[in-house]
Amino acid sequence: MRDRARAVVIGGGVGGCAILYWLARLGWSDVVLVERAELTSGSTFHSAGLVGQLRASLSLTKMMMESVELYRTLGAEVGLETGWREVGSLRLASSEERMEEIARQAGWAKTFGLPLELVSAAEAQALFPPMSVEGVLGAAYLPTDGYIDPSQLTFALAEGARRRGAEVEPHTRVTGIATKRGRVTAVETDRGAIETEVVVNAGGMFAGELGALMGVTVPVVPMAHEYLVLRPSGLPLEMPTMRDPSLLVYFRPESGGLIMGGYERHCAPWSLDGIPPDFNGKLLEEDWPRFEELMANAIARVPSLEEMEVVRLVNGPEAFTPDGEFVLGPSEVDGFWVAAGFCAHGLAGAGGMGKLVAEWIVDGVPSLDVWHMDSRRFGAGYRSQAYTVARTKEVYETYYDVKYPGHERTAGRPLRVSAAYARLAELGAVFGEKAGWERANWFEPNAAAGDESLRPRGWAGKLWSPAIGAEHVGCRERAALFDESSFAKLDVGGAGAADFLERLCANCVARDVGRVTYTQMLNPRGGIECDFTVTRLADDRFRIVTGTAFGQHDLAWIRQHAPEDGSVQIADVTSQHACLGLWGPRAREILQPLTRADLAHRAFPYMSARELAIGPVPCLAVRVTYVGELGWELYCPVEYGLALWDTLWEAGREHGLVAGGYRAIDSLRLEKGYRVWGSDITPEDTPHEAGLGFAVRDDKDFVGRDALHVAGTPERRLRCLVLSDPRSIALGSEPVRVGDALVGRVTSGGYGYTAGSSIAYAYLPAEHDVGTGVAVEIFGTWVEGEIAAEPLFDPAGERIRA
Repeated sequence: MRDRARAVVIGGGVGGCAILYWLARLGWSDVVLVERAELTSGSTFHSAGLVGQLRASLSLTKMMMESVELYRTLGAEVGLETGWREVGSLRLASSEERMEEIARQAGWAKTFGLPLELVSAAEAQALFPPMSVEGVLGAAYLPTDGYIDPSQLTFALAEGARRRGAEVEPHTRVTGIATKRGRVTAVETDRGAIETEVVVNAGGMFAGELGALMGVTVPVVPMAHEYLVLRPSGLPLEMPTMRDPSLLVYFRPESGGLIMGGYERHCAPWSLDGIPPDFNGKLLEEDWPRFEELMANAIARVPSLEEMEVVRLVNGPEAFTPDGEFVLGPSEVDGFWVAAGFCAHGLAGAGGMGKLVAEWIVDGVPSLDVWHMDSRRFGAGYRSQAYTVARTKEVYETYYDVKYPGHERTAGRPLRVSAAYARLAELGAVFGEKAGWERANWFEPNAAAGDESLRPRGWAGKLWSPAIGAEHVGCRERAALFDESSFAKLDVGGAGAADFLERLCANCVARDVGRVTYTQMLNPRGGIECDFTVTRLADDRFRIVTGTAFGQHDLAWIRQHAPEDGSVQIADVTSQHACLGLWGPRAREILQPLTRADLAHRAFPYMSARELAIGPVPCLAVRVTYVGELGWELYCPVEYGLALWDTLWEAGREHGLVAGGYRAIDSLRLEKGYRVWGSDITPEDTPHEAGLGFAVRDDKDFVGRDALHVAGTPERRLRCLVLSDPRSIALGSEPVRVGDALVGRVTSGGYGYTAGSSIAYAYLPAEHDVGTGVAVEIFGTWVEGEIAAEPLFDPAGERIRA
């Protein structure tokens, strides 16, 4: 065994071997994989092996497509069988909502170039003869999906890595990971130490224990997942795999027989007190009572199943996560990487995941926008096993459920509540959750002032209320009060803070004390890594305010680039400060009587901040907006938050102040063309493509500047689309065409209550300008529209500067 390696991968499952393979393929030949027992002896060997490509996110779908591309050629490359069978897949629809679901998926598939077809129940049965068509309305058929043998794939990946110089060391148990000044220096094993600067925790269900060695929380929960193996009975060998989500089951052909499994409503987390040290290559005892529900459902879909001979019921632990997404990327310990929590999709995603993680290690940035899979996305709440298990159980048990736009999870709530939470509840808030925070989506009593006739068609109107429109209009016409305490707040201070932020930010942020700057931080490719405001509080102190869900990401990005000389200090102060947003044409009338400070535009201009008192409450007032109206974000120590809400609420009564929720904010921001990081703008999009060139200062040096110069004039641009049917709402990822040509996909959409229009944003080829006719496919129907000049509301910005 080597005593020195460029990288050490811990874990000999399909994930670890895929990363090893791609590291070696990218030129890192001096890499080692250590495995506590034999390859595949964790969860890989008992995987059902289904490979489906179309997923809910762009990046995950691309990863799955990369996997299939590799699986088609890997066997020939290394001279070993992988078991890849490209037999296609069926997804049945047994209700109108499921038909809408597959129609939406068909639209997504167009944007990826996946040949997904919508077929009838009879056509589905012709492809999968043993199925019953009872209750089936239709199906989605993707001929490029399939299944693969988990062990054969893993050994083929390992062989591909070995041929490029990598080493695989089975029966090598990790006992510790050495660090120096916060950086990995070696992996300690029962066979000796390996010096290295990069360690990849690909430990599968053991990833949490490996993370604990470093003080890193990896929130994975082993779930006992069962599937049935049935003896060959003469079924066609090339049948597609089949999923019936309404019945919670999946099927896979196996040598003329079937494999059948699913996701039961009463799941079984396993070994929460620690996985036995000798649990290698083992299965759990068959649990027929738990499988009974799935068995009955499976027989309803494939009646002949009742007569087939059972070979065995496989019951094996699979690592699941609290949000159903992979856990990938660097951790807070320099050099310690994580690739775990594959949620029973390790076989489907291994090829693409291995490539992504290896590129990330080699190049320093991922090739895709993977924040929703980033290992650093989980906050402190996930140190709690009880919270992690509750969230993970919900993910497993609702795996096949239809998730309507605005769907909110319920497990582990409420957890984080703002100082004004009780008041919001008294006012009838319908709460959502983000990053553990309870946040008002809307206030149902406001529905009486709304317009039910504006309810969007189809899915967009399922989790909706007329209150959203009432709050939007109230903000535009009078004023609205929003609780934004969940917004992430990061303080950057120290003697080197100004120079540090100037180097990271594309805009100039080291302005006068009290100035506020809207800016992005870019990656070396020029893509947008962060999008936020920076307020200069003092010569050596700045405050960054970013979205609730992005605080962990932005904090990690900033810390990753911080100097080591102690000249910069970075702190997450989110929980120290309440934040209320007061916006609308009457905002100044409401606020001015409560303070001795002059709030006139000349005295307190747009994009500035100052310390003042609002009634009895000390505040930092920041004149910014995310809704396109006059107003302020008011920050105060959290213990004053309730008093601040009560003071503003009482003062606003005579002015028609309305309590507003986040769904109204989204509608208001759409009309103003304000972007959302993670959908409208991502690490794959540059500011110039996104229409944010005004926030880029080319006369200074910053990360990503060179890439922007090399890129030159953008070949695609983010465009505002206005659709002809105001009640047809794009939700994201819908295909967009100009004429007969597919030209892009929707990034975000919604209804603008002031504009009276359905609005969508999409990246389109740059030659398509304002006035160009477009069409967006919404649940199988092409809705006409056109590219509009933006912003749709107050294009001169007069209201925000009133």
